[in-house]
Amino acid sequence: MADSEVVRELKSLAIKLRRDLVEMIGVGAAGHLGGSSSLAETMAVLYFHRMNISKDNYRDPGRDRLVLSKGHAALIQYAALCEKGFFPREELRRVKTLNGLLQGHPDLSIPGIEAVTGSLGQGLSVGLGMALALRLDKNPARVFVIMGDGEQSEGQIWEASQAAANFKVDNLTAFIDWNKVQATGSTADTFNIPALDEKWRAFGWELIPAAGHDPASIIDAIEAAERVRGRPALIILDTVKGKGFSFAEGSAAYHNGILDKETYNKALAELEAAKAAL
Repeated sequence: MADSEVVRELKSLAIKLRRDLVEMIGVGAAGHLGGSSSLAETMAVLYFHRMNISKDNYRDPGRDRLVLSKGHAALIQYAALCEKGFFPREELRRVKTLNGLLQGHPDLSIPGIEAVTGSLGQGLSVGLGMALALRLDKNPARVFVIMGDGEQSEGQIWEASQAAANFKVDNLTAFIDWNKVQATGSTADTFNIPALDEKWRAFGWELIPAAGHDPASIIDAIEAAERVRGRPALIILDTVKGKGFSFAEGSAAYHNGILDKETYNKALAELEAAKAAL
């Protein structure tokens, strides 16, 4: 069980990441608020509590690796990398511009990014390859892959899941951001995949549920995953799309929506209120 002060600090960091996210999107431009904000706590736990990764060792073979398969949520990963000092804060104001470092989807030119992603369904295959290579090298580093729930309709994910189980890859931990809403509506209405946990279990994975906005639950799930031997582990994060912003929660409109001045200011005010309530 995580220490209460550690959990409080991670909650505070998640709020900070969401503020960075809002500032990156800005007023009048489209940005992936919904699926980025649903991962704020997970990014806080991975980058500031669990993963062996820093601005000083991100090229070291012994580092842990994170592949964000749902690459459209790159802004929340950029926020975490910025808070860890991988690049100057000025870059947050130049996101998705020709003179900026930060692209609309993860790119290998960005310090701390491990794979080019965003063409959905490919990240688990990439992460599996990394995990197999680490095992061949007898390298104890771990690989983490974050997928979306809408992304589960991609066939390549299921090919990779079978391969990971077949090769008994236990240095790989995958996550599904189960926020239940994709680009045009609910996942259930768009491409329903019932009994998602049972399907992954049938494919040979250890299944671990987590409350995706509770750092303590995420920490417990990751620790449980790392105790698994002889097969890969999947953590299903029960999350809310647009978490932290009342006007965006559960709404497909903010999958890649535009903040006007009113919603931008409302977002910042709600984050300040959440910070004060900690």
